[in-house]
Amino acid sequence: MYFEADLNNKHYKVDVVEMRHSWKISIQKESDSWVHYDIPKSDYKRSESYFSFLFKGVSYLVDVIGKDTDYTVFTRNSYRNVSIFNDEMLLHESLKRGGGFGGDMDLRAGMPGKIIEVFVKPGDVIKSNKPLLIMEAMKMENEMRSSSDVKIKEICIKQGDSVEAGAVLIKFEEA
Repeated sequence: MYFEADLNNKHYKVDVVEMRHSWKISIQKESDSWVHYDIPKSDYKRSESYFSFLFKGVSYLVDVIGKDTDYTVFTRNSYRNVSIFNDEMLLHESLKRGGGFGGDMDLRAGMPGKIIEVFVKPGDVIKSNKPLLIMEAMKMENEMRSSSDVKIKEICIKQGDSVEAGAVLIKFEEA
């Protein structure tokens, strides 16, 4: 399971893989290198409302409350507010912002996907919230829209292209 999280104004990437006898957990804090951990399942217990585990000889009791992307986590006698984004939530957050992953002068893919249809061409002047393209990601077709009035400077993809997260799809200039 891959997800991203924001905690105390820091951004983390987290990947958890369940093995037969343990969890392999990899964490990358902002632009640091990935750090890898192995937590044996024998050191993990779960109840209805919380879970506990041993990590490097220290016991952690964790209780999580929340929904969508906003969670409150209680552990080690303090509350922490955490925003958690799985692949689907990263895409939905991108689409809620008008597909504006990236800067104001370009449209970037919020996650890996395939370009289904492109509605614009270089030179087009597009009003805010108008459709630019359809990208398939996570088996869903998602219409990506302009976040402001823009003029299309360059189309960096074509129908049928597969793109990685962060890839520049369309470049804009002032309308």
